[in-house]
Amino acid sequence: MLSRCRSRLLHVLGLSFLLQTRQPILFCPPRLMKPLVVFVLGGPGAGKGTQCARIVEKYGYTHLSAGELLRDERKNPDSQYGELIEKYIKEGKIVPVEITISLLKREMDQTMAANAQKNKFLIDGFPRNQDNLQGWNKTMDGKADVSFVLFFDCNNENSDIPSVNKANY
Repeated sequence: MLSRCRSRLLHVLGLSFLLQTRQPILFCPPRLMKPLVVFVLGGPGAGKGTQCARIVEKYGYTHLSAGELLRDERKNPDSQYGELIEKYIKEGKIVPVEITISLLKREMDQTMAANAQKNKFLIDGFPRNQDNLQGWNKTMDGKADVSFVLFFDCNNENSDIPSVNKANY
């Protein structure tokens, strides 16, 4: 009985050629793995971008910069968040955590949809404060695994920021 049902199903699906095999074949949709995240933190000029580029090259991570995602979204005329991001940045305020997480999640989802093997992410410049971390934990609980945090601590003498700008930081 099961054999006849299987035969009809394969025939209807146009897969009747599989009847010639004796081994059962299971069709499973590809399962996206959860993102594996490493937060990369440190002051301006501490080398976050430089080290992220090296990690991407050597270990195959995808580098996501929270600041870059916000700037790109702000420039996008079709963005649902663009004007709001612009307002917060002009006022010198931190963009609401929900927006930043939404942009990060969208980018991770798109990257993994394009290549299911690319599930390792370096998130540069996030979280910036306790509120960001709590928002991440609330929104991404069970949806991503944070492995660890890379924190780059660099004094002004070793920083790559020109000395003229160091006073601003």
